Amino acid sequence: CLATLIIMLVGDTYTLINYVSFINYLCYGVTIIGLIVLRWKKPKIFRPIKVNLLIPITYLAFWAFLLVFSLYSEPVVCGVGLVIILTGVPVFFLGVYWRNKPKCVNRLIESLTCWGQKLCFVVYPQCGSAEEE
Repeated sequence: CLATLIIMLVGDTYTLINYVSFINYLCYGVTIIGLIVLRWKKPKIFRPIKVNLLIPITYLAFWAFLLVFSLYSEPVVCGVGLVIILTGVPVFFLGVYWRNKPKCVNRLIESLTCWGQKLCFVVYPQCGSAEEE
Protein backbone atom coordinates (compact mmCIF):
# COMPACT_ATOMS: atom_id res chain seq x y z
CA CYS A 1 0.00 0.00 0.00
CA LEU A 2 2.83 2.37 0.82
CA ALA A 3 4.48 1.77 -2.55
CA THR A 4 1.15 2.43 -4.30
CA LEU A 5 0.68 5.69 -2.40
CA ILE A 6 4.17 6.85 -3.34
CA ILE A 7 3.60 5.95 -6.99
CA MET A 8 0.25 7.79 -6.97
CA LEU A 9 1.92 10.90 -5.58
CA VAL A 10 4.92 10.81 -7.92
CA GLY A 11 3.67 9.22 -11.13
CA ASP A 12 0.59 9.30 -13.29
CA THR A 13 -2.38 6.96 -13.12
CA TYR A 14 -1.61 5.33 -16.49
CA THR A 15 1.74 4.08 -15.19
CA LEU A 16 0.12 2.75 -12.02
CA ILE A 17 -2.43 0.85 -14.13
CA ASN A 18 0.45 -0.68 -16.13
CA TYR A 19 2.19 -1.78 -12.91
CA VAL A 20 -0.95 -3.36 -11.51
CA SER A 21 -1.85 -5.02 -14.82
CA PHE A 22 1.54 -6.70 -15.06
CA ILE A 23 1.30 -7.84 -11.42
CA ASN A 24 -2.22 -9.21 -11.93
CA TYR A 25 -1.36 -11.18 -15.05
CA LEU A 26 1.80 -12.52 -13.46
CA CYS A 27 -0.23 -13.77 -10.48
CA TYR A 28 -2.91 -15.27 -12.74
CA GLY A 29 -0.29 -17.23 -14.65
CA VAL A 30 1.38 -18.49 -11.49
CA THR A 31 -2.03 -19.60 -10.22
CA ILE A 32 -2.71 -21.56 -13.41
CA ILE A 33 0.76 -23.14 -13.17
CA GLY A 34 -0.13 -24.18 -9.60
CA LEU A 35 -3.37 -25.73 -10.87
CA ILE A 36 -1.49 -27.80 -13.44
CA VAL A 37 1.16 -28.90 -10.91
CA LEU A 38 -1.54 -30.01 -8.46
CA ARG A 39 -3.33 -31.95 -11.22
CA TRP A 40 -0.08 -33.85 -11.87
CA LYS A 41 1.10 -34.34 -8.30
CA LYS A 42 -2.29 -34.94 -6.60
CA PRO A 43 -4.68 -36.27 -9.24
CA LYS A 44 -7.05 -37.89 -6.72
CA ILE A 45 -7.77 -34.77 -4.63
CA PHE A 46 -11.39 -33.54 -4.56
CA ARG A 47 -12.10 -30.74 -7.03
CA PRO A 48 -15.54 -29.16 -7.19
CA ILE A 49 -14.84 -28.01 -10.75
CA LYS A 50 -12.57 -30.03 -12.99
CA VAL A 51 -11.72 -28.86 -16.49
CA ASN A 52 -9.78 -30.45 -19.29
CA LEU A 53 -6.05 -29.66 -18.98
CA LEU A 54 -6.05 -28.29 -22.52
CA ILE A 55 -7.80 -25.13 -21.30
CA PRO A 56 -5.20 -24.04 -18.70
CA ILE A 57 -2.33 -25.07 -20.99
CA THR A 58 -3.79 -22.95 -23.81
CA TYR A 59 -4.26 -20.08 -21.36
CA LEU A 60 -0.62 -20.42 -20.29
CA ALA A 61 0.58 -20.25 -23.89
CA PHE A 62 -1.22 -16.93 -24.43
CA TRP A 63 -0.17 -15.75 -20.96
CA ALA A 64 3.50 -16.46 -21.70
CA PHE A 65 3.26 -14.57 -25.00
CA LEU A 66 1.68 -11.53 -23.34
CA LEU A 67 4.14 -11.59 -20.44
CA VAL A 68 7.18 -11.84 -22.73
CA PHE A 69 5.77 -9.09 -24.95
CA SER A 70 5.23 -6.88 -21.87
CA LEU A 71 8.76 -7.54 -20.64
CA TYR A 72 10.12 -6.67 -24.09
CA SER A 73 8.04 -3.55 -24.69
CA GLU A 74 8.10 -2.04 -21.19
CA PRO A 75 10.92 -3.56 -19.11
CA VAL A 76 11.01 -0.70 -16.59
CA VAL A 77 7.31 -0.98 -15.80
CA CYS A 78 7.63 -4.76 -15.43
CA GLY A 79 10.70 -4.34 -13.22
CA VAL A 80 8.89 -1.88 -10.95
CA GLY A 81 5.94 -4.29 -10.84
CA LEU A 82 8.26 -7.07 -9.69
CA VAL A 83 9.73 -4.78 -7.04
CA ILE A 84 6.21 -3.99 -5.82
CA ILE A 85 5.52 -7.73 -5.51
CA LEU A 86 8.81 -8.31 -3.71
CA THR A 87 7.94 -5.70 -1.07
CA GLY A 88 5.53 -8.29 0.29
CA VAL A 89 8.31 -10.80 1.01
CA PRO A 90 9.49 -9.15 4.25
CA VAL A 91 5.87 -8.82 5.37
CA PHE A 92 5.37 -12.54 4.76
CA PHE A 93 8.47 -13.47 6.75
CA LEU A 94 7.60 -11.15 9.64
CA GLY A 95 3.91 -12.00 9.78
CA VAL A 96 3.56 -15.62 8.67
CA TYR A 97 6.85 -17.50 8.47
CA TRP A 98 8.30 -16.30 11.79
CA ARG A 99 6.50 -18.59 14.25
CA ASN A 100 8.13 -17.77 17.62
CA LYS A 101 7.50 -14.04 17.70
CA PRO A 102 7.76 -12.11 20.97
CA LYS A 103 4.41 -11.29 22.58
CA CYS A 104 4.82 -7.58 21.89
CA VAL A 105 5.08 -8.29 18.14
CA ASN A 106 1.98 -10.52 18.28
CA ARG A 107 0.07 -7.79 20.13
CA LEU A 108 1.17 -5.20 17.57
CA ILE A 109 0.07 -7.40 14.66
CA GLU A 110 -3.27 -8.10 16.35
CA SER A 111 -3.92 -4.42 17.03
CA LEU A 112 -2.98 -3.48 13.45
CA THR A 113 -5.31 -6.18 12.16
CA CYS A 114 -8.20 -4.95 14.29
CA TRP A 115 -7.53 -1.34 13.32
CA GLY A 116 -7.47 -2.24 9.62
CA GLN A 117 -10.67 -4.25 9.90
CA LYS A 118 -12.45 -1.39 11.67
CA LEU A 119 -11.14 1.10 9.13
CA CYS A 120 -12.43 -1.01 6.23
CA PHE A 121 -15.74 -1.83 7.97
CA VAL A 122 -15.25 -5.59 7.78
CA VAL A 123 -16.43 -8.15 10.30
CA TYR A 124 -13.65 -8.97 12.70
CA PRO A 125 -13.74 -12.11 14.82
CA GLN A 126 -12.28 -10.67 18.00
CA CYS A 127 -10.23 -7.67 19.08
CA GLY A 128 -8.57 -7.91 22.46
CA SER A 129 -9.42 -10.52 25.03
CA ALA A 130 -12.89 -11.80 25.86
CA GLU A 131 -12.58 -10.39 29.37
CA GLU A 132 -12.58 -6.81 28.07
CA GLU A 133 -16.05 -7.25 26.56
